[in-house]
Amino acid sequence: MAAAPYRPGHGGRAATWHSRGMLAYRHAFHAGNHADVLKHLVLTLVLRHMNLKDKGWRCVDTHAGAGGYSLEGDYAKKRGEFEQGIARLWDRSDLPAPLADYVALVRSFNGGSKLKQYPGSPALAQLLMRPQDQLRLFEMHPTDHKILVSFLGDAPGVEIRMADGFASLKSQLPPPTRRGVVLIDPSYELKSDYPRALAALREALERFADAVVIVWLPQLQLLEATQLPQRLKAAAAAGAKKGWLHARLTVARADERGFGMLGSSVFVANPPHTLHGSLQPVLPWLAATLAQFDGATHRLEHGAGA
Repeated sequence: MAAAPYRPGHGGRAATWHSRGMLAYRHAFHAGNHADVLKHLVLTLVLRHMNLKDKGWRCVDTHAGAGGYSLEGDYAKKRGEFEQGIARLWDRSDLPAPLADYVALVRSFNGGSKLKQYPGSPALAQLLMRPQDQLRLFEMHPTDHKILVSFLGDAPGVEIRMADGFASLKSQLPPPTRRGVVLIDPSYELKSDYPRALAALREALERFADAVVIVWLPQLQLLEATQLPQRLKAAAAAGAKKGWLHARLTVARADERGFGMLGSSVFVANPPHTLHGSLQPVLPWLAATLAQFDGATHRLEHGAGA
């Protein structure tokens, strides 16, 4: 049975800022923003590469969310973050090829020419799945889980569990086909998410050294956020067979108190050999297109593995 059509709801995670950091995260406020563009561009490139071989893959999403989000609801409209993200790409005719492919998937999810909804990582992965592939989705938020089940619960090859995605990795790796992708995308609402994301990367590589592990990171003026990329690089250098890649976009300024997300980055252990070449011309284009101030920048790094 095919996946049920996505019906926008008010599920999702959004965020509120105060002097102690990010609290009460619900992604519906942020769906389709600059961070989603970068994260989902990388995910699309990775899964397209996995599809070059006939043997099936398993994609494990540790923090799956609701699967998709309405951009016409109160949550998305309150902050309008998608207007600084996917909306800036929607009508462009000059998109670099990797971005054109990603935007085409978002168009497919919308089923028309108007941008009304934004697909989360589960929806994008499901659009790229073949009959031999598997999708394993973990989500703890009861509302998100309910929406996700109604959307993808009957889709072939998809399993959805209301469980801790960090703790569930050991039951998912290695996959039977020995081809796997892990997406680690916590909210970082709690500072404990930083060491847990690092531990999850290490565990994934210990259990399956060939796993493509994608970790999304917020760019914040916070010690834990600053230290995590270097710690991920060290872990991948020790445990990943094919090295690592780190792609970052800085598109915004902090507010007058020093709070706010300046941008985001995506760290990939065992990146496909094509990923660096695909991102190299796209990141400067994205930085210029998604810039919210004159100093927007990009960075692309890679290193050797074990």
